[in-house]
Amino acid sequence: MSGSALRASQLAMAACLRDPATAAAPPGVEQRRLAVYQRLVYNNIESFISKGFPVLRSLYRDDDWQQLVRGFIREHRCGTPYFLEISQEFLHYLLEEHRPRPVDPPFMTELAHYEWVELALDVADEETPPAARVEDPLAVVPQLSPLAWLLSYRFPVHRIGPGNRPQQAGDPTYLVVYRDHQEQVQFMELNALTARLLELTRDNVTASGAALLDTLAGEAGMVAGELQGFGAELLADLLERAVLMPAGPAPRPR
Repeated sequence: MSGSALRASQLAMAACLRDPATAAAPPGVEQRRLAVYQRLVYNNIESFISKGFPVLRSLYRDDDWQQLVRGFIREHRCGTPYFLEISQEFLHYLLEEHRPRPVDPPFMTELAHYEWVELALDVADEETPPAARVEDPLAVVPQLSPLAWLLSYRFPVHRIGPGNRPQQAGDPTYLVVYRDHQEQVQFMELNALTARLLELTRDNVTASGAALLDTLAGEAGMVAGELQGFGAELLADLLERAVLMPAGPAPRPR
């Protein structure tokens, strides 16, 4: 068989594995053997997706879910050969290529993103910041951990399940998903003020906790120092949880 003929046969085989309903099998391939490979391809990919998006999976009847996975296999061109990254490829498919069906909930992509974040943090290579004893959270320079992701959604994705399927977007939902000192992925629901405080800590290398709280107070129309008492407890809690890490002590004024 020539190189071009071999390539054509391989492409035909791949097309038949991706879309067994419409793509013809290469000449000479026994249907019984081909069916074995078709089941292996589908079952392996479907298993990874179901495990990566268990809540999303629980919202679908079997037939509707199978059609969704079949569409992903048939239409999406993965940018990676690694099985561990199938979940990210599936998320890309939902965001960029999938044409919503009547059975797809309006929060589908947000829920999928939230579930993917949990998986991505679980397998991330970065090390969890070491636990540190902080005497005064107002004096330390707090910085958002690289293993803490600040998120905002239109739907309360952390509460969605078979018994809770909101049909309309509501007020913004703010979450921080993070990996704690025990290497477990956790989440916290935040109010808008706390979410903004965490945003201020992103890449922060100079501002003390007290300074950030005064910045936040000014943005909220409060007087300087008004948030210090509550803010000290909040910063201490976030540092203990490993959402924040101390970048160092605040620089002394000259």
